[in-house]
Amino acid sequence: MLVRNWMSKDLVTIEAEDSMQQAMALLREHKIRTLPVLKKGKLVGMVTDSDLKRASASDATMLDIHELLYLISKIKVHDIMTKNPITVPDDYTVEETAQVLLEHNISGVPVTDCDGKMVGIITRNDIFKILSCLSGLGKEGIHVAFQIEDAAGSIKLLADVIRKYEGRIGSILSTSEYAPEGKRIVYLRMYGINRSIMPDLLRELQEKGTLIYLVDHHDNKREVFLDMKA
Repeated sequence: MLVRNWMSKDLVTIEAEDSMQQAMALLREHKIRTLPVLKKGKLVGMVTDSDLKRASASDATMLDIHELLYLISKIKVHDIMTKNPITVPDDYTVEETAQVLLEHNISGVPVTDCDGKMVGIITRNDIFKILSCLSGLGKEGIHVAFQIEDAAGSIKLLADVIRKYEGRIGSILSTSEYAPEGKRIVYLRMYGINRSIMPDLLRELQEKGTLIYLVDHHDNKREVFLDMKA
C-alpha cells in the first residue's frame, strides 16, 4: 500500500504572503484542516486550523468583531505557519506514513516525488478511509477474531473452514501484538454465509482456534467470548 495510490492529489494550497483571513476561508470552503504553504511554487510550510486559532485567540477577547477581522486580514500566513514541514516520499507505505503522523502528532503530511516536488497530501482521515476499505467494513458481513497458534498454515485452517461452508473472505488481518507468546490474533470478515449454518461453522472454526469476538453487521449482533485484557 504505497502512499501515491491513496493520497489526495487535488491539492488546496496557499501562498506564504496570503493573509490569515484567506487561509481561514480556504479551510472552511474545502472543509479541511491543513494547508501546504508555497512560495514561488516551493513548499515552505504548513498551516493548520489549530495554528489559526492560536494566532487569534490571545487577542480575541480584547477586540470587537471589526478589529478582529482587521487583525486577521493583516497577519500573513508566513508569520504563523510551521516552517520546514515534515514530508514523506510517494513510495512510502501507508503504514510508514501513519507512524510519521503518530510520532509527530500531526494531522496530515505533504507527499513528495523523487525530485522533491509536492504531488499530494495524506491525512489522518485518509488513513481512516484506508482502514475501512481494507477491512471491508462497507460491505458489512460477519467479522470474527480468533487467537490461533503462530505457526505456518494456521490462518489457512480457518480460511478452509469458511470456504467449506461456501463463505467468501473479504479481508484477513493478523498481528502478534497483545497475543500470548506463541500465539497470534487473526481478524476475518466473511460474506455469503447462511445464518442457519452459523452454529456449525463456528463450532468447526473453534476447533482451529479460540474465538475472541463475533460481530454480525447485518443483524447487528455482537458477542465477546474472550476478554483479551484478562
